[in-house]
Amino acid sequence: MSIFDKTIDIVFGRWKSQILYTGAKLGIFDYLTTNPKEIGQIAKDLNLNEAMTYRILRSIASLGFLKEGNNGHTFSITPLGELLRKDHPQTLQGVLLLEEGPEHYQIWKHLPRMIKDGQQNAFLSEYGNNIFDYAGENAVYSKVFNDAMSSYSAMHTSMVLEALDGYDFSSFSHICDIGGGQGHLLSHLHSKYNHLNGTILELEPVVNNQDSSWPNKMGLQDRCTYLKGNMFDHIPPADLYIMKMILHDWNDEECIKILSNVNKSAPDKSKVFIIEHIVPDPTTPHFSKLFDIHMMCATSGRERTKEEYESILNQSGWRYIQTYYPSSKRIGVIEGIKAK
Repeated sequence: MSIFDKTIDIVFGRWKSQILYTGAKLGIFDYLTTNPKEIGQIAKDLNLNEAMTYRILRSIASLGFLKEGNNGHTFSITPLGELLRKDHPQTLQGVLLLEEGPEHYQIWKHLPRMIKDGQQNAFLSEYGNNIFDYAGENAVYSKVFNDAMSSYSAMHTSMVLEALDGYDFSSFSHICDIGGGQGHLLSHLHSKYNHLNGTILELEPVVNNQDSSWPNKMGLQDRCTYLKGNMFDHIPPADLYIMKMILHDWNDEECIKILSNVNKSAPDKSKVFIIEHIVPDPTTPHFSKLFDIHMMCATSGRERTKEEYESILNQSGWRYIQTYYPSSKRIGVIEGIKAK
């Protein structure tokens, strides 16, 4: 690809993600299968305009997520499109609907202003509330947000298990997953290491809605329980604390406050796993460097280097040990131990 073509591809990149968003929003990926379906039937079953349906399906097919029949009258789903089905084990539908949805689309318009004045968190500027409080007050957005977090969790769990494959968990008996959501990671750790018990520390709305939680799905309720709480307040004692995609939501001062709070409750020799997108050296392109701008728009937080996480640990009563990566190095697991 020439530099011109690459530039054009990036400039119009949002067209692609908005086309996929529309496909997911209209139920196209959940409806279509590998068996070709006629345009007229697709439009009828999904209650869409037939002419417009063809045009959006053609555009999705041009991106490789659908396959258009040679006669132009039929469409079927491809392996790429399967990833955008709600029922796919590694579904990315939730992520797509959140990140390309109206709330997150709007906040990016604040980016030039933030770069000029140094005041981040465009979500707060746009909606008058931070992202978590907004989710608590808006049921529609909350559903999209929680579905996206579940999609992210499925991705991250497989990478964490790969990164920690061979790690010795024998010295741990109780894990506390801080902000663990539906318990995807903790449940899968419990499934792999039968001696472990755990607690998921979460806010009241999550604790009160466990019907779709992974401890329930996997029959681990006796070993993996929920505890209502707030990481800025009381933290229960545990041998190991897990914080997956938590600290990147907060600025350095807030992160130090959170980790110091954990440290107060942590018994001697307790450890902490900080699971995040780790910013690599300047010469390495990485998803974290893009995700960092999203965090600038959506929260008070940021993506950090390994050295920056080490500094935060040192300032909150922990000592950095090492970082574990999956083969993709898309995320990292930073290990710290209680120092005082």
